[in-house]
Amino acid sequence: MLPRLPFILPVVLLVPLAACGDDDSENTGEACMVADDCYEDLSSDNRDMIVGEIECLDNVEGGYCTHQCETNDDCCVAPGECETDHPQVCSPFENESGIKRCFLSCEPEVIGDQEETAYCQEFANEAFGCRSSGGGNENRKVCVPPG
Repeated sequence: MLPRLPFILPVVLLVPLAACGDDDSENTGEACMVADDCYEDLSSDNRDMIVGEIECLDNVEGGYCTHQCETNDDCCVAPGECETDHPQVCSPFENESGIKRCFLSCEPEVIGDQEETAYCQEFANEAFGCRSSGGGNENRKVCVPPG
């Protein structure tokens, strides 16, 4: 059995590396520099089906892909837009002029007994935390990067 070990060892070592890219994260919240960086995994037809203007928010560290919305139902309309079944909410961000955008929710009724930061790090991005969207009377708890 020892002669096979050198052949098997590289395969065993590569398996964890292949799994690193599959982190169950969403398109909403991906890092970006400009809006064209967002939702790039979608076909152009599906990307065109996204409700509202696609944006790269630059007021959070590393940028944040999202799009404008009017209701929660606008957040996962396009096929492939939402990669998990974790709910997104439509909320103003930091009391900006009433514009609402889609964010991954980390509200208690969504995450149950899971700790907020752990939830956001597992299902959004390892650098994210859960905080208030800052949307005044339409404030929601959302997963966003610090900053």
